[in-house]
Amino acid sequence: MGVKGKLIASKEVKCGEHLIHDLFLTNSHHIPYISPSKINRIDINEGEIGKIGTIMNCRYNEDGQEKIVKYVIEAIDHHKNSISRKVIEGDLLEFYSSFTFVSSCQNQWATWTIEYEKKTEDTLEPLIFLDFILDMTKDIEAHLLKK
Repeated sequence: MGVKGKLIASKEVKCGEHLIHDLFLTNSHHIPYISPSKINRIDINEGEIGKIGTIMNCRYNEDGQEKIVKYVIEAIDHHKNSISRKVIEGDLLEFYSSFTFVSSCQNQWATWTIEYEKKTEDTLEPLIFLDFILDMTKDIEAHLLKK
């Protein structure tokens, strides 16, 4: 059994937390246009947009390399503006036995929580992925503030 970990990071957002949540939930296909240096493509593999059980595939750029992550939406909480995603395929699972990432937006804060289990003790914490999603959140906020 590997080492389990949890990372949490928050960023103040001025654009309205419900707007960010709605973008992630129902308009995630727009994110590659909003943050093109980070997200190349987001597709639905199975299910319906904005529904629990939907399987999505994302091609993204992390630390200068294209990566792939396939995840299932495990939970949606409209009161907390949160979406829980469990990784089921992709580059992250080369290093982690399990990997879940949750976005939540409340009280002008966008918060990302990552829970993971390393395959080996030598595996680094997913700080690069955390930085990546925080940078993407900044791009989304900047885009929403322009509207």
